[in-house]
Amino acid sequence: MTVFNAPSFDDHEQLVFAADRASGLRAIIAVHDTRLGAAVGGCRMYPYASDEEALDDVLRLSRGMTYKSALAGLPLGGGKSVIIGDPGQHKSPALWQAMAEFIESLGGRYVAAEDSGTSVEDLQAMSHYTQYVSGVAETEHGGDPSPSTALGVFVAIRRALRHRLGAEDLQDVHVAIQGLGHVGFALAEMLVAAGAEVLASDINPVNLARAQSELGVTPVSTEDVLELDVDVLAPCALGGALNEESISGLRAGIIAGAANNQLREQADGARLADRGILYCPDFLINAGGIIDVHYQRSGLDRSSLGTHIESIGDRLSEVLKRADCCHRPTGEIAEKLAEELLNECSVTAKQGLRSAA
Repeated sequence: MTVFNAPSFDDHEQLVFAADRASGLRAIIAVHDTRLGAAVGGCRMYPYASDEEALDDVLRLSRGMTYKSALAGLPLGGGKSVIIGDPGQHKSPALWQAMAEFIESLGGRYVAAEDSGTSVEDLQAMSHYTQYVSGVAETEHGGDPSPSTALGVFVAIRRALRHRLGAEDLQDVHVAIQGLGHVGFALAEMLVAAGAEVLASDINPVNLARAQSELGVTPVSTEDVLELDVDVLAPCALGGALNEESISGLRAGIIAGAANNQLREQADGARLADRGILYCPDFLINAGGIIDVHYQRSGLDRSSLGTHIESIGDRLSEVLKRADCCHRPTGEIAEKLAEELLNECSVTAKQGLRSAA
């Protein structure tokens, strides 16, 4: 297999591989699209089973970041990086230095942020060796964008309920959350505070016990969470949870979660639509984190951050209405809308260049 015929290759602008024998670093950076600005996206660390799996992940995630930033109205392109390794065993100061130097070598075309398997502390360690990291500012959450990601998903759940049921009230609405990491736990807090009945699963029993004791969340097994009879299913773990096999067993009417690449393949969007399940595209509704990162990096007034994240709901409503009118899957409509925004930007930029000339 070559990069250019890899299943998830989408005319990416740049794909760079790095290996450092001393630190054990094996990493990939994918820059998908920089029409709106420098490519910004999380730095993920995961023990991929193969190099092909890591390549597929970074290609898909970087493409999602392009659409995410476009739909969120951010002057950012789409990129992503992955480190092949176990975050519980393979982190070291030497690893973060090597990764930072790798990022620095791209000269600002890619800016890293926190992601699955990495933390604010890890990004801070890299910031000693590269200026191209974000999400390390001193904010109300210590630079962690996870609460903002959760807020965007919370806004989307309310808006999806309005679209499907005519009201945003969460009182007695049943929500199942798959994954109680930083984002999943924050989302559970918001839902419980709003009166929702929350059920949740996590592969880490400590996370599950904490959510049960602190929030009153009902624990369920990882095997059962996708098939619960609930109003909303929120996938907040790793991608690919929605596939041909799992979709057949879904009983939730709405899917709205924070995980990236929830659909295993594009056809899964049509499968959800055929079953009458309202899917809120993940790259649209989990944009709260990248919005937060942009505010940190640009020094924008954070008093308007909440309003910007709330706008995710307006964009989602636009996508859901278009999908109803066109009788097309919501993910397809969201991608089309993102491409429209990207093309508009390209036309405007070209016109500006001609005027300057």
